[in-house]
Amino acid sequence: MSCCEERYGKNMKKSWAPMIHLNIGFVVGALFMLLVYLVVSQQAAISGLSVATTVARRISDKQLIKGPSESFVASDVQRITNKHLVRGSGESDNGKVVLNTKGYYSETCEVDGDVRVNGTALSVSLVPTGRSSSERRKWKIQPYSRKILPGIRPVTVTQVPDGAAAPACTARYAMPAVLFSVSGLTGNFWHDFTDVLVPLFIASRRYGGEVQLLITNMESWWPAAYKPILRRLSKYDAVDLDADAHVRCFPRVTVGVHMHRDLGIIPEWVPGRRRFAMPDFTRLLRDIYALPRAAVPPPASQPPGRRPRLLLIRRTHSRRFVNEEEVLRAAEAAGFEAAPIELRREAGVEVNAREVNAHDVLLGVHGAGLTNMLFLPPGGVLIQVVPYGNMEHIARLEYGEPAKGMGLKYLDYSVSAEESTLLEMLGPEHLAIKDPEAVHRSGWNNMTHFYLNKQSVRVDVARFAPTLAQAFDHLRQQ
Repeated sequence: MSCCEERYGKNMKKSWAPMIHLNIGFVVGALFMLLVYLVVSQQAAISGLSVATTVARRISDKQLIKGPSESFVASDVQRITNKHLVRGSGESDNGKVVLNTKGYYSETCEVDGDVRVNGTALSVSLVPTGRSSSERRKWKIQPYSRKILPGIRPVTVTQVPDGAAAPACTARYAMPAVLFSVSGLTGNFWHDFTDVLVPLFIASRRYGGEVQLLITNMESWWPAAYKPILRRLSKYDAVDLDADAHVRCFPRVTVGVHMHRDLGIIPEWVPGRRRFAMPDFTRLLRDIYALPRAAVPPPASQPPGRRPRLLLIRRTHSRRFVNEEEVLRAAEAAGFEAAPIELRREAGVEVNAREVNAHDVLLGVHGAGLTNMLFLPPGGVLIQVVPYGNMEHIARLEYGEPAKGMGLKYLDYSVSAEESTLLEMLGPEHLAIKDPEAVHRSGWNNMTHFYLNKQSVRVDVARFAPTLAQAFDHLRQQ
């Protein structure tokens, strides 16, 4: 019997040759197709992992708030196929520029690659590390969080065609950098945090201190006032770019800081893998200033006879409590231990933070002093007295919503015309009394002149009593 035959019956033979030839052909063909598939797949993986994007330099805010994760990538060619834009790990051969214009307030820019910062020229250059490009692209970025605010020196971000078009490095870093301005509206405690410190936390916290801070439009007092916070965000001394003769080179530079909302954070907009929110920021502040109270303790854990503590913010100019003593007595009658305290800026952040953290309730007329709610223990109460003049919307956006985002109970009390000193000062027929909405329509300056700068309040304590009772009940239910 041959090796290719098998006896099926007594006199029957069956040949296997055609079957074996067919099977061998099938196997060889399958192996060939598999080899082709692997080669093609590998090429696709190498050259086609990203989405080509065309970048417009400026896009209206209406187009920019479609979703929390929109961003726009500028590569070394404005229109480019997938395989050339991003390779493998998500980085182009020649680096990339990512413009972030989410939301209403800010426009920032992240530059990855060979990034060179020239403080004298206030410029940031992206130098190609691979093939050179014939195209030179340029953007002007406001390094302050409010992009429409005038008087801020802009940063010029340029994507140069080759290394010869960029200044030579005089200092190299292995860490990233964040470049921002402390000019603008800083000097007001609320703006210091809303416009700079919270956005800076958003930009830098992902690096765990391994980041270089670069400051432009420098105000000399500002880094000193917030040194403990800056030191926690970065392990290194901040660089004053206005007086810097170096060309500093980094693998990544964030130009500008992003303000999500008034004194708040939108977690989905936070860069990096970890999502932060305002409780993370207030927790960091308690840690920085060694504040002892991380929560309002429940009544059962309190010493016998201890009453909740209420701090009334004393103001010495506009928006004062004209009948401060009467308000304090009403707070005492509601069950609080109440004290008036002037939270003076010259006392320093730490002194005021410790004072506020020792209390359960912060009470004040609308103004920057309410920013100290950052230091209240979570579960505490913010009571905002809203001045007369249709100020409720502004008051809620600037302090009401942020308070809730920090884990505080928020209460407000709107002052009537009869409780405002404006009535006596201007008379009942004045437009600021008769038609506050008309004053708002006339412009921001008129609104602030009457309702913020000229007004103080004489609170009707009988009408205010239910608000105090709400605050007391909230603390007793903790």
